[in-house]
Amino acid sequence: MAKSTARQPLAIGIDIGGTSTKFGIVDRDGNVLFNGFISTKKHAEVHTFIDELYTALSVIIEKAGGIGRMKGIGVGAPNGNYYTGTIEYAPNLPWKGIIPLAKLIEDKFSLPTTLTNDANAAAIGEMMYGAAKGMKDFIMITLGTGVGSGIVANGKLIYGHDGFAGELGHTIVIPDGRLHPGTGKKGSLESYASATGVRYTAIEFMDGTNTASSLREIPREELDSKKVYEAAIAGDELAKNVYDFTGKILGLALANAVMFSSPEAIILFGGLTKAGDLILKPTREHMESNLIQVFQNKVKLLISHLKESDAAILGASALVWEAK
Repeated sequence: MAKSTARQPLAIGIDIGGTSTKFGIVDRDGNVLFNGFISTKKHAEVHTFIDELYTALSVIIEKAGGIGRMKGIGVGAPNGNYYTGTIEYAPNLPWKGIIPLAKLIEDKFSLPTTLTNDANAAAIGEMMYGAAKGMKDFIMITLGTGVGSGIVANGKLIYGHDGFAGELGHTIVIPDGRLHPGTGKKGSLESYASATGVRYTAIEFMDGTNTASSLREIPREELDSKKVYEAAIAGDELAKNVYDFTGKILGLALANAVMFSSPEAIILFGGLTKAGDLILKPTREHMESNLIQVFQNKVKLLISHLKESDAAILGASALVWEAK
């Protein structure tokens, strides 16, 4: 592999998360040649974060053949604005307000830098390297701690007039429903169809029913979506009901998204997809049952082809190849 990529330009992909920041150097075929990570949350100031990022990345840039081989840098970040290169009011990052991140990175590395939000980066990565290769119309849904989305129509990612289009996770699925502590809104998809949402649903089901469940033996502070999954796989009725309910809400939201943009496929990515048919079966059923006839049985529901540990880096690096 090293010989075949010896003269080809490479891209740097950076995925900024609330806890850690992952980065890697990627070739045009989507091979992650080198990677690493640093802590995000320990940096109260963005400038010290950029300094540590530069130090850590410089090591692997040299291993990959030096800065001259790098075509550019792509960054995926919460509330990243593609148009302005800024992170704006990200609730889960230590830096508040509007941060001119692309410019800070570009100035530090002397490389062209493109920024978008993390879910949009995942969608571009899926289109370039994954399950959406060759598709011009699809929706990427990331089901992790939150719910992110990227919408591709006519082969282009939809950014909207201000760069923030595609926030399906914050669409309201249950009026006056569960409070989302990060936004203060009630009844959003993210409040139900995320790993956090699965945990809350399990607690609500335990509090609101007398159904016997092994989950009742777990201290509340230790309960998470992984334990709900393990209980469901073991046949726990309440845990299976949690997934049925989650799939119902997600299916409803996906039906609305389908009728909005008529995608060829919806691609699901993230930790919650590991539940397999526990989540996919009710999601597909409720998506189809909420679609009008002209849309029924046309849209593929797929799991991402990207390796989860590399997906965020791949998505961010794909921004470099997309950039004009």
